[in-house]
Amino acid sequence: MFIRQNNTLKWKWIGVATVIVAVLVLAGFLGLDKFLYQIMHRSDCNVWTQSDSFWCLTAIVFDRLFSVKMWLLASFAAVVVFFVYKAIKNENDFRYAFVKIKNSYVFYVFCSVVLAVIMTGVIKLLVGRARPLLFDALGVVEFNSWSCNDIFHSMPSGHSAASFAALVMFGMLFPRVKCLTWTLAIIIGVSRVYVGAHWPMDVLLGAFIGMICADVTKSVLKKINSK
Repeated sequence: MFIRQNNTLKWKWIGVATVIVAVLVLAGFLGLDKFLYQIMHRSDCNVWTQSDSFWCLTAIVFDRLFSVKMWLLASFAAVVVFFVYKAIKNENDFRYAFVKIKNSYVFYVFCSVVLAVIMTGVIKLLVGRARPLLFDALGVVEFNSWSCNDIFHSMPSGHSAASFAALVMFGMLFPRVKCLTWTLAIIIGVSRVYVGAHWPMDVLLGAFIGMICADVTKSVLKKINSK
């Protein structure tokens, strides 16, 4: 989204998008999130108390399948399998496998996800925003920076960041499935609000971070591997 065909970044557009996202996040803090959350969230459906609704169960499945841990494990496993395959195929030449893995698509996806996870982890600690669970129970929105309690790790959405980082990268590497990967990423993000795990702007910020991580990862790795 913010990368050209020659793999250089569109810094001007990244700056503009950053300002827009920042304004929307601020609007979320000031009341927009509460308004959108009440529209998008199903009150009897959340990741802690499941409903029998088909859509709720589907959203819960998405929560499990596209979690941060699943993206990390799946992408890391793909890198290991690819590395071992290349080494065995070339008579256990691990140096050759290492060269090949650096320019492989699985490595691009893995690096993109790792970068997104690191960025969201740091921001979660800095912002310390309480999840909607606290609002649903007590009607309050609180912030507690540097808290290790997961309830204060709402912003940004890790699911959204990791999913967008991986799926946007897939879309760039395989343009024919770009519409499918973007659609899936958006559905994953919306499902996080539907089940009450995040505020809408948590998802927006997570998605933006994921997109930026995918673009930066591809730009940097392409530049490194071209040398």
